[in-house]
Amino acid sequence: MYEIRFHGRGGQGAVVASEVLANAAFREGYHVTAFPFFGVERRGAPVTAFARLSKEPILIRSGIYAPDYVIVLDESLLSAVNVLEGLKPSGSLLVNTRHRPDELHIDSDHKKFTVDATGVAVKYGLGSMTAPIVNTAILGAFAKVSKLVTLNTIIESVRAVVPSKKDANAAATKEAYGLVKGG
Repeated sequence: MYEIRFHGRGGQGAVVASEVLANAAFREGYHVTAFPFFGVERRGAPVTAFARLSKEPILIRSGIYAPDYVIVLDESLLSAVNVLEGLKPSGSLLVNTRHRPDELHIDSDHKKFTVDATGVAVKYGLGSMTAPIVNTAILGAFAKVSKLVTLNTIIESVRAVVPSKKDANAAATKEAYGLVKGG
C-alpha cells in the first residue's frame, strides 16, 4: 500500500488533487481511498488531504500517519507545519517551489523533489496571479517522482474530475512533469 499526504492552503486544490490521484490510480487497477482533513479551514489556511493506493483491498479507514510521499502545494508551509512528520525513512518529499531541492534547507535524508507548479499554474491561467491553483501541475510532477501512475492516466483523470479549464489543467499537468528537479 502507498500512502500520500498533501499539504496545501485552502483554495489551492489539495482536496481535488487527492481525488484526481485516486481516480488515476483506480483507472490503473489500484484500490483507492481519498479524503480531506477539515477543521475550521478558510481560504489560505493550512489544509491536509490524503490518498491511499493499493493492489489489495484497503481496510484501513484512519488518517495517514506514516506516508510514503508528502506533497507540499505551498512552500510557506515548510516553516509553518512539520510536513515531514511521520514520513517513512524511504519516503519522498515533493515541494512546489522555484528552488532546487538542495536549496530547501530541510534537514532530512528523505528524497526531495521540487517543481515550480505555481509558475506553471500562472502560465495556464489556473486561479489568479495572487492565488494560483497548483493541484494539477503538482500531480504531473508526482507522476514523474512516484511512477505509481502514468502521466497519461493523470491527464485523463484531470479531464474527468477537474470542474473547469480542462485543457489548461491537462497542459499544466504535462508541463510540470517535465520540470521536476531532484532525485
